[in-house]
Amino acid sequence: MALKIRLQRHGASHRPFYRMVVTEAAARRDGRFVEVLGTYEPQAKRSEDELKLKLDRVDYWHSVGAKPTDTAASLIRKARRAAPVQEEAAAAEA
Repeated sequence: MALKIRLQRHGASHRPFYRMVVTEAAARRDGRFVEVLGTYEPQAKRSEDELKLKLDRVDYWHSVGAKPTDTAASLIRKARRAAPVQEEAAAAEA
């Protein structure tokens, strides 16, 4: 069973909303999945709402052997770059 980390498209026409999921490689794009890892909304009003990922679960599935698609890999890199900035902002509020 080959696992992939990829995007599922949801939302209305011209208003896409994606879920990043772990799924079998043979499954349909919007078909059965194993776990939802996060969301990506390219047309979000605020940049904080654009990409939300559970990076600990991404690391787990990557260690088990799931391979991200090119788009999913670029979004994971983007989330990792943004994660330290969000932690600093949370520490400043406390």
